[in-house]
Amino acid sequence: MFQPKLMQGKRILVTGGGTGLGRAMAEKYLSLGADIYICGRRKPVCDQTAAELMAQHGGSVKTFGLDIRDAAAVDDMVEQIFAEGPLTGLVNNAAGNFISPTSALSPRGFDAVANIVMHGTFYVTHAVGKRWVEMAANGQWKPSDGYRSVISIIVTWVLNGGPFVVPSAMSKSAIHAMTMSLATEWAQYGIRLNAIGPGEIPTEGMSKRLNPGEQPGARSAAINPMGRAGEMTELQNLATFLMADGCDWLTGQAIMMDGGGHLATGGNFYELRSWSQEQWKDARDRIEAQNKKDREQRTV
Repeated sequence: MFQPKLMQGKRILVTGGGTGLGRAMAEKYLSLGADIYICGRRKPVCDQTAAELMAQHGGSVKTFGLDIRDAAAVDDMVEQIFAEGPLTGLVNNAAGNFISPTSALSPRGFDAVANIVMHGTFYVTHAVGKRWVEMAANGQWKPSDGYRSVISIIVTWVLNGGPFVVPSAMSKSAIHAMTMSLATEWAQYGIRLNAIGPGEIPTEGMSKRLNPGEQPGARSAAINPMGRAGEMTELQNLATFLMADGCDWLTGQAIMMDGGGHLATGGNFYELRSWSQEQWKDARDRIEAQNKKDREQRTV
């Protein structure tokens, strides 16, 4: 679908790039010739991903272990990357989410999502973006060099709300607003920003926190207009188009890629209103088991 060296010369940071959607996008960019940086709280996982991707595709994948909620740590990471050469792209993929009745949320539970999704995404975007702005202001960038690109992973719920995932819906809406706002503020500096709202593309972390106890993809197979969940290759292809040169006038947009799910059913968790207390307890237990597994692998 794409020229083999489409991304040659690109230097791209993917947050949350060790697993799931982030890993898939990083892999696609690497396979097309880009130099890749990935970061996450579980550095051994990122290191393993980097080794596996380079063994398969060659090229360069460098890793950082950090919590993007720590603005100073984020800025230090970006400084280290730019010391080797400026980035040309950023994918804001790192996130956190889980289903819960909003009335049962604790402030800590809300912050666990909002601090990663809203604050963390801003910290990374700001750390990278301010360096790009400075480069342009100092004459180190010109339009013929090609625009720098930011892609943020959001959700379709930014359009119609997200019952039972309110911290995520609020935080992803903030990222959507950031995308539209900075698309106009930073365009003069050669920076464009777009967002992707994917429907269900099964991954271990997402499936076990948003559809605990269900067969991954089963819900989409039952209710999506296309009768299936999304495929990782579809996200990879869209993310490649948005990151590549050739359509620089496309900025400030949010593309919902969910097989029409949000148009047909709302694409959210409204149906959970009928869950019993026993079902919620079972979901909480399964979510906590996944959280425990992740915590045991964290280095920061």
